Amino acid sequence: MTSPKARLDALGIALPAVAAPVAAYVPAVRTGSLVYTSGQLPTVDGHLAAIGKVGADISVEQARALAGICVLNALAAIDALVDLDSVVRVIKVVGFVASDPSFTEQPAVVNGASTLLTEIFGDSGAHARSAVGVAVLPLDAPVEIELIVETR
Repeated sequence: MTSPKARLDALGIALPAVAAPVAAYVPAVRTGSLVYTSGQLPTVDGHLAAIGKVGADISVEQARALAGICVLNALAAIDALVDLDSVVRVIKVVGFVASDPSFTEQPAVVNGASTLLTEIFGDSGAHARSAVGVAVLPLDAPVEIELIVETR
């Protein structure tokens, strides 16, 4: 079985630096064998990769890629707290999609997170999930992702 870090390497993906919180919270918290991440925005080098509403300013395809960036930021937060290779299962993904009022494809957007997690963790990346449309997210981000993972 290949480790998550080895799979990231095989995919040509490097984890980013942990994203700085935009308010009074920490990026991730561990309790027992579980790690909960704070909501992660699609930031790259400290700046949002895109802003706006999905279905108006942002396409489904763009939003799906942004969800993947959010996942990498969440994995970086986990790796800073516990070694990413100690993750034995992705338990839950919660995806928030800043949506145009007529937009109803939130699950397709959050698939960007789910698919990447399966590529990185294999069968252990299969998870429970929520995909929620919201009016606005912090800093006008299009997508925000939270993870809950089980560790050794």
